[in-house]
Amino acid sequence: MGFSFLKRQTAALVFGVAMAFPVMAQDLFTPRLYVNDRAITTYELEQRALFLRVLRAPGNPEEEALKALIEDRLRQSEAERLGLELTEDEILLGMTEFASRANLTPEQFIEELGKAGIAAETFRDFVAAGLLWRQAVRGRFLGQVPISEADIDKALEASARPRALQVLASEIVIPAPEGQEEAVMAQAQELSDTISGEGAFASAARRFSAAPTAGAGGRLDWLPLANLPAAIGQKILALDTGEVSDPISVPGAVVLFLLRDVAKDTTAEPIAVTVEWAEFLVPDDAAQIAEIRAASDKCTDLYGQANGLPEDRLTVTKGPLAEVPGDVALELAKLDPGETSIALTRSGFRRMLMLCGREATVEPPRTREQIREQVINQKLEGLAEGYLEELRAAALIREP
Repeated sequence: MGFSFLKRQTAALVFGVAMAFPVMAQDLFTPRLYVNDRAITTYELEQRALFLRVLRAPGNPEEEALKALIEDRLRQSEAERLGLELTEDEILLGMTEFASRANLTPEQFIEELGKAGIAAETFRDFVAAGLLWRQAVRGRFLGQVPISEADIDKALEASARPRALQVLASEIVIPAPEGQEEAVMAQAQELSDTISGEGAFASAARRFSAAPTAGAGGRLDWLPLANLPAAIGQKILALDTGEVSDPISVPGAVVLFLLRDVAKDTTAEPIAVTVEWAEFLVPDDAAQIAEIRAASDKCTDLYGQANGLPEDRLTVTKGPLAEVPGDVALELAKLDPGETSIALTRSGFRRMLMLCGREATVEPPRTREQIREQVINQKLEGLAEGYLEELRAAALIREP
């Protein structure tokens, strides 16, 4: 599949809309917003919102779509300034990798998107913007990211024996509402830079954290490293005892961790984890939540509780831990099967999360070079956020 296929699919969709609804088509392609001299059209916004719904991305799809398209325009402008371009093979490879997360080929993924009214070009543009940004970030920062052999050894141990490691940590979870992410990240960075020791961290947790652990100074029980999202687990494992992590962004919040201890069992076998979990959107009512919890010992019990409610109120998902959203994965890490968490919210509801099960999955061991690339990407991720903020601060973002 090449771009000719994508263009034919998109052209057919656009032509059909224009012929059937000429006035509506004109409205769709009216600029909604300008980022510097690049327009974001109503059509693009609607397409991206549909795409985010299909991906079940967190947050309000329309709001998140506009935010994402603004960021894409900033990335595209910077890539153009730097003279970066992608080949058709590079984009096709990126599309193939993305579609494979759903165990589909690009053709199959595009077919599924088409059923939801999403043009192939929307998928292509989404992938291309990410690939260009990756090139821009690596070009700017790669030489500034020192990676030692000790860093690789540590990450390799964590990757090869995730079940062999348990971490004892404390957390501070600071809510980051829409539009306040930058201010919250700055606050979290200041805490990370100034907090010294477990006592000071506990005090800050009681003051700033929105997590249920706040009253206990943010203290978590022992957590198997395999239960944690890889990005979070690696950052915790990289800390010395008593050290505070850099801020970690998860949907709707920024998290800090303090490492209290690490336990090792060098006899454990390598393991990767697949999780199954339920999300039940319930009213923010303590009595009703207690009633649901008392009647639900396993995920299948929740179907009875959701009987008669809209279908989207209860979802059950199974997949690799790496594909679980960071805020959800952090809560699931604290649960045993049948246990629930109500720490997260969405659209006025409590998100009751129940862990249905955790199981080992077989994956080929990663090479030392793959681990090096993983460590580099983790370090570049934080630098990329600052880079994007620089571009946003310098941009002219306006309505027509």
